[in-house]
Order: sequence, then C-alpha cells, then structure tokens
Amino acid sequence: MTLYELKPRFQALLRPMVGRMAAAGITANQVTLAAALGSVALGALLLATRSHAWFLLVPLWLLLRMGLNAVDGMLAREHGQKSRLGAYLNELGDVVSDAALYAPFALVAPFGPGWVGAVVVLSVVSEFAGVLGAERRYDGPLGKSDRALVFGALGLWIGLAGPLPGAAFWIMPILALLLAATTVNRVRAGLR
Repeated sequence: MTLYELKPRFQALLRPMVGRMAAAGITANQVTLAAALGSVALGALLLATRSHAWFLLVPLWLLLRMGLNAVDGMLAREHGQKSRLGAYLNELGDVVSDAALYAPFALVAPFGPGWVGAVVVLSVVSEFAGVLGAERRYDGPLGKSDRALVFGALGLWIGLAGPLPGAAFWIMPILALLLAATTVNRVRAGLR
C-alpha cells in the first residue's frame, strides 16, 4: 500500500480543471516542464539562501507538484496529448525534480551529503526500475508520493523548528533502506 493508490480520487477532483486547461490550449508537456523548472528553482533557492524558514515552501511545492504530475498525465491520456517526448519529459522531470528538492537537505543538521546523496541516487534507481519492465511499476514501500510525504514533513519541521534533533540522522539511512526494498520489489514484480 502506497499513497499512489489514492491517485484515482485525487484525479477525480482535478478532472474539471484539467478539461478547462485543455480547452485553453495548455499542453501536458508544458505542465511537466513547469513542474520540473519549479522544483529546480526551489532547490536552488534553498541551497542559495541556507535559511531554514524557506523549507516551509517544500511541503507546499510538493503538494502542488503532485497536482501538476496528475494534471500532465490526465492531459496526455484523456485529451489526446500522449507522446513519446512526453513520456521522456515525465520520467526525466520527476527524477530531476526529486534530486533538486532533496539535495538541500544535505545542508541541514543532522543530515549530511553522504546519506542524502544516497537517497537521491536510490530514488533515481527505484524510478528507473519502475520503467524498465513491460509496464510502469509503482510498487513501494517508498514510491514517489511516499517520498513527497516524508520530505514535505521534514521541510515543515525544518521550516518551523530549524535543525532537527541528532536522532533524526537515522531518517536518511532508513529511507535508503526503504528505497532499496522498493527497487527490489519493482524488479521482482516486473519479472513476473
């Protein structure tokens, strides 16, 4: 069970707005690029300012990004905008966005570049494992939506309270372990 399983309900709420967007000429690829560019811009801001208060933007942006990811998929599938370029933009945009948003956490105590870097790499590997099979795999335990929930909560905590307690160091190794399990699950399911 992952948060991804709630996606159909979320899409139902967005469907009327997506119809209006399609009628206005907004394309799935435009939405995908906007989500990636927004993530890179926020990541750069967090790295440049080094102010904990800016981390309050992380949960807000992750929620908006989840909405944008749902919108681009609905525009592609339900409004005849599906394309090979769009498939590439979607997958590449997701991993670039995740890396840009997770990297600034390396500057927050008690995290460090090593474990945050491992989480970034394992996030990319798990998404790669999800696209390699005959069909896209979303197996958990730590899919994209689940990671967004964790990093959104961390961003909220950092934004409100500043550096985390020393015991929070273990969050990144645990995430790395869960991402390794996610990769294994996706490969196993893809081989069935």
